[in-house]
Amino acid sequence: MSAPMSEHAVTFRLADPEHQLAGVRLVQDVRIPGDRLGFHRSDGRWELVIDRPPVNRMEYLLELRHAGGGTETVLDPGNPRQVAGAFGPKSVLEFPGYTPPGWLNIAAEPGSVTDVDVPVRALDAAVSVRVWSPKGTQHDERLPLLVVHDGPEYDTLASLTRYLSAGVAGHWLPRLRAALLSPGPRNRWYSASMRYTRALCTTVLPAITGLVATSWQVGMGTSLGALAMLHAHCRYPDAFDGLFLQSGSFFLPRFDSHERWFPYYRRVVRFVTDTHDGGLPPRPVPAVLTCGVIEENLENNRLMVKTMRGRAYPATLHEVPDMHNYTAWRDAFDPYLTGLLGRVSR
Repeated sequence: MSAPMSEHAVTFRLADPEHQLAGVRLVQDVRIPGDRLGFHRSDGRWELVIDRPPVNRMEYLLELRHAGGGTETVLDPGNPRQVAGAFGPKSVLEFPGYTPPGWLNIAAEPGSVTDVDVPVRALDAAVSVRVWSPKGTQHDERLPLLVVHDGPEYDTLASLTRYLSAGVAGHWLPRLRAALLSPGPRNRWYSASMRYTRALCTTVLPAITGLVATSWQVGMGTSLGALAMLHAHCRYPDAFDGLFLQSGSFFLPRFDSHERWFPYYRRVVRFVTDTHDGGLPPRPVPAVLTCGVIEENLENNRLMVKTMRGRAYPATLHEVPDMHNYTAWRDAFDPYLTGLLGRVSR
């Protein structure tokens, strides 16, 4: 193991007996200051000791600077544990006390899927949707619908339909379907775009509910996908009966000036500012938010929940001991998404 752990510290080591490297640097997102990320050479290897960050898991890569010039970013060759992510695999450390969710060990039927592409003229594109249903469900069986931005990624990287299958089989979730929406040009569509929101609520959702019988609907998303779900609720208040928003990108200049490079930053800020200034519709649906304890998005999520509560929304924020990644979002499904779905179904 290249990263021995104690209660308070982690030691990273990388062998380099031939002195092929001119430097090694830790690539991480747990907010360790940049001047503490460089390894030092010690007895034919490179070594770095850091304080244990306040999370239960840590995803990372190593940046290698070669003696002959050039750099590359690689997985830790001494750590066999890896995790898939939206931008490729990373090495991962699981600190003492971390336990993956128990539902991962529950045997459950995988369910059935129906794929449909919904053409949207206003977007000059089709929105691809995969509708997941419990095994044996007929199209005319009236069931709740979980509408999921970044749906295929949630499923591949966070095992979403595995969670749903386990919950339905174990009767701790209501029988329900999930509409897994592909993101398309994600940054443009999910950044408080009125064109996308109108397409979602007036074209895509009616196409889905024309395909399968639906009772109530919950909107779900992460990061920009969470922002887009909130935007949909604000512009079409009858679309969703609950919101599950993870690490929402609710940008405001006081917290998120570092995001000014994002091409749709101003549009996002205008929408979020309007939301705080009274833009939430007077239909207070239950809203559950999750966010990592040291994520950059934490403060804007705290403020959004405060604003929602001020408008009589039954809203809660759960701060989880992880960061902005699909495993963190997966680990929060139960009990937080479980609780929301149970509440809306009553």
